[in-house]
Amino acid sequence: KYRIIDVPLSNCINSGVQRIYVMTQFNSVSLHRHIRRTYRFDAFSGGYVEILAAQQTNEAMAWYQGTADAVRQHIKLLQDSDIKQVLVLSGDQLYRMNYADLLATHEANNADVTIAGIPVNDDVSSSFGIMRLDSTGRVEGFLEKPKTAAELDLVRTDPAWIEQAGIQSAGRSLMASMGIYLFDRNCLLDLLLKTDYQDFGKEVFPAAIRAKRVQLHPFDGYWEDIGTIRS
Repeated sequence: KYRIIDVPLSNCINSGVQRIYVMTQFNSVSLHRHIRRTYRFDAFSGGYVEILAAQQTNEAMAWYQGTADAVRQHIKLLQDSDIKQVLVLSGDQLYRMNYADLLATHEANNADVTIAGIPVNDDVSSSFGIMRLDSTGRVEGFLEKPKTAAELDLVRTDPAWIEQAGIQSAGRSLMASMGIYLFDRNCLLDLLLKTDYQDFGKEVFPAAIRAKRVQLHPFDGYWEDIGTIRS
């Protein structure tokens, strides 16, 4: 029996990512049981899938207030770790990706943050956050769910650039955020500890564009956001 959480977890394991934290909040007993039974690393690999359930403590009296707040409430795990990068994933997307390719893009461009993006056409743009890129794929701007022609023109990507990235543009000239982020550890600590941002997509990512080097990792495989009842 499979669950949606198996998508990012299997992507991690198949990409060589073996130190994994899963943050959960409400009605999660059966999910915890599934993860414990399904994901077991041998004693010599050093790998683990650890569940971080929301809890009220002296430092955090409220439940997770958003995706970024969930990571912030467990920030000590990052501060005490020797890791160099942190991959932030959603548990409500259907896709297959080798995150090693994402890391390669990140390192090749000396990025602070790298985000996976997928080309979309104008008809569906109002469902996504759309990124504005320079000629090197650096993210220079971000517009959440643009609707007007003027807004779309502000964030449109040259189809020739998409083709050069190895992707058939097929009339698609807008690069949508997939909500898959790779942060340098110190960059993520800086963004979370110096602000009270609650959400990665709406607050942390736009702030990173303004202050950090943010790079696009283009992707063109199957991907679907299934975080709504309609999806």
